[in-house]
Amino acid sequence: MARLVVVSNRVASPRERAAKAGGLAVALREALSQRGGLWFGWSGETQVNPPPPKVFRSGRVTYALQDLDPDDQRAHYAGYANGTLWPLCHYRLGLLSFRRSDWEGYRRVNEHFARAMLPLLKPDDIIWVHDYHFIPLAAELRNLGFTGRIGYFHHIPWPTPEVFLSLPSHAALVGDLSHYDLVGLQTEDDVRALLTYISSEAHGWIAPGGGVGLNDRRFRVVAYPIGIDAEAFVKDARASVGKEEEKRLKASLAKRALAVGVDRLDYSKGLPGKFAAFGDFLARYPEHRSKMTLMQIAPLSRSEVAEYQALRRELEELGGAINGEYAEFDWVPLRYLNRPFPRATLAAIYRNARLGIVTPLRDGMNLVAKEYVAAQDPENPGVLVLSRFAGAAHELSGALLVNPYDVEGMADAFHRAFTMPLEERRERWRANMDQVEKTTIHSWCEDFLADLSQVSDHFG
Repeated sequence: MARLVVVSNRVASPRERAAKAGGLAVALREALSQRGGLWFGWSGETQVNPPPPKVFRSGRVTYALQDLDPDDQRAHYAGYANGTLWPLCHYRLGLLSFRRSDWEGYRRVNEHFARAMLPLLKPDDIIWVHDYHFIPLAAELRNLGFTGRIGYFHHIPWPTPEVFLSLPSHAALVGDLSHYDLVGLQTEDDVRALLTYISSEAHGWIAPGGGVGLNDRRFRVVAYPIGIDAEAFVKDARASVGKEEEKRLKASLAKRALAVGVDRLDYSKGLPGKFAAFGDFLARYPEHRSKMTLMQIAPLSRSEVAEYQALRRELEELGGAINGEYAEFDWVPLRYLNRPFPRATLAAIYRNARLGIVTPLRDGMNLVAKEYVAAQDPENPGVLVLSRFAGAAHELSGALLVNPYDVEGMADAFHRAFTMPLEERRERWRANMDQVEKTTIHSWCEDFLADLSQVSDHFG
């Protein structure tokens, strides 16, 4: 079995506990441990003229952490990756900022990573690159002479050709993708968007099964919907029953129903619309006042960026207005929390929530939706209210799908979910849970690596 090399912007430390590291980090670590492997990524540190990567070993996994030049890191991460690609892929063109200096810094970091990696590589290694920070990495490695198999997985949405064409560097970026052997996307819609661009704009050819010919290169584009560690999440949810945290939660609710949202504080998550919909729900369905509490957990994200600071202020104002309008002396309708919680705590909250509200404006998959489903009590499950623009909407047929731009429509969905009969809740949950158990983080990892291992070693 060939050695696996994983490349990602963030590297989970071997000392980081599974509950904190998250499902993706755990699955990648398992795959590396099974094959023996190397995990390469940014150290989180910056310095002028950065030295070679810090390399250390834990079990069968070697970790290589690379410092970056501070100017390059800013241009790469805050500039092009998150100032250009993130809003582009989430259809927020009004927030897109493109500077040639950021694009050049993005490419410099990818070239620097390739040069730092090369001495650590073996000719028969299989390399798996993760996410939009490193789209050009395969091209840089090919330029340095690496001819082994390289796969790429894009964790966020891929935009339609009409949106993608607004990116000044669109042609170069897709040219970079052609140096991978396998490109994985979250959904068939994402695959269709990329293949349409390749055929119509880049004048490549498309073969059955996602085969692509472009710039004398041959590669495949395939959908691999990412999942969660369903078994572990079910175990955590069951273990929470009767524990101290669940008792505290139930005592604080005073027998009222709970609706929960868990989202990183990001403009793609549709949080202002969710708050507005909850306010509309309380206004138009007064019979539910003092009977349900919305808990929104939104850990801070990129808090140094102006757009995120403005979003935080907007949510605080909206939340304050809702509570000011509808709160009673013994009931606060909206609990808004800006800190993360351990997986076991989240599992307890999910299990006790009558509604799970996941309403991003655009999302590659959204694993919170799947976690909420996995945590439910099969005998008395809650209802998932899910944006049709989340990748998970293609899989979770039992969810109530909503348009996150339709505030009144979301409020109506909250009412329908809150009043849904038990039998319908069970049927919807079962349909969702069957899919969650079928497509797990482990099967996702195995399927991608199996396909990557079978690609040809020939590079044109």
